[in-house]
Amino acid sequence: MSDQNATQLTYRYERWRALSAGILETASTTFLLLIAVRWFHADSFSKAVIAGGGAFGLVISPWIVSAVANLGWPTSIAASRLAAVGAGSFVIAAIFPFLPVFVIACVCGMSTSSAMIPLLTQMYQENYPESERGRRFSRTLMIRIAAAALFSQVAGRALTGRIEQFQWLLLIFAAAFASASICLSRCPTRRLTRTAGTHPFRALRYVRHDPLFRLTLICWMLMGSGTLMMQPLRVEYLANPKYKMELTVGMIALLTGVIPNLARLVLSPVWGWLFDHVNFFILRVTLNLGFALGILSFFTSDSLNGLIFAAVIFGISNAGGDVAWSLWVTKFAPADRVADYMSVHTCFTGIRGIIAPLCAFHLITKISLVSLGWISASLILTATLLLLPEVKFGRNARRATPILAEEVSE
Repeated sequence: MSDQNATQLTYRYERWRALSAGILETASTTFLLLIAVRWFHADSFSKAVIAGGGAFGLVISPWIVSAVANLGWPTSIAASRLAAVGAGSFVIAAIFPFLPVFVIACVCGMSTSSAMIPLLTQMYQENYPESERGRRFSRTLMIRIAAAALFSQVAGRALTGRIEQFQWLLLIFAAAFASASICLSRCPTRRLTRTAGTHPFRALRYVRHDPLFRLTLICWMLMGSGTLMMQPLRVEYLANPKYKMELTVGMIALLTGVIPNLARLVLSPVWGWLFDHVNFFILRVTLNLGFALGILSFFTSDSLNGLIFAAVIFGISNAGGDVAWSLWVTKFAPADRVADYMSVHTCFTGIRGIIAPLCAFHLITKISLVSLGWISASLILTATLLLLPEVKFGRNARRATPILAEEVSE
């Protein structure tokens, strides 16, 4: 198959998959945690586990990439099979509506969605030309965002006053996973390049051998910890009666799903263009400042106008964050090692994705949400300061030096 045909075929099915991805995004950002709070009255630990469910898949992504390489599966086929597992998980959650089953199924389902990310990044590296990678990704992202915004609104209205019907929502999530599995199975990809060594997390060695990659990961860790601590607390802040917001399910979905996603929808093509043409580290610094502002404005406001403003800022920053987080390794990693580099990136994202919600739900029993918001903003600003000296490396998007054969065997 020619490169042009592979590009068009991947782009076509990725646009269809974006509809499913938008629906599933609302599961992790709003509805699973909302069901845990409003229906199961879950304890803090259960809520933290659900909020960090997808992070487990990120942590094991280096092992997933290694296993896929050893099995000789094309990356899109491997991702398709992971999506099928996610579909089965939500079917089980719908059939057995008990809190322990719900928590385990949520973690399993959302883990499959996040574990496939390095495989998808490798697919974009193979099938999307470098000069238009950000643009094509942002176009499919727009579809995903629109689907997420629309579904947040519809599902929020449907569950308002009828939270006991949440099982139907879980079945819709299962169907979305099944549809994604079909789309991915149609995308052309090659097998991953196998490397020497048997350790399932051997890709982590790139952290030691690439200083720029290592420093960028540190900055992502600080920035990501700040945002991931506060992200699940948006639902907690609006849904938990102890904060006296007294909002309906529909209004919560509006503030956490619809408005941010509309802002993402409008700005996504802009961020896609910027990713293709602007110094990556300048782009990252700008996004960091936006996330810090969004967090502070959301948790220091108790008025509807203030919450709407914060939701817009959060959505604008998320639009750029989606593109930068998903594609940045394609600017710096060797072309045949993009999945490996991305798996390291997602692994560390998963670590903070597990730890951050646990810390957040523990800390809010000790300090106020406003204080926690300032702590999160401070972490993001620290990451920004660390990135400033690296701006010079982003001018030409330096590619990492490939590891030598003797180093690979370590």
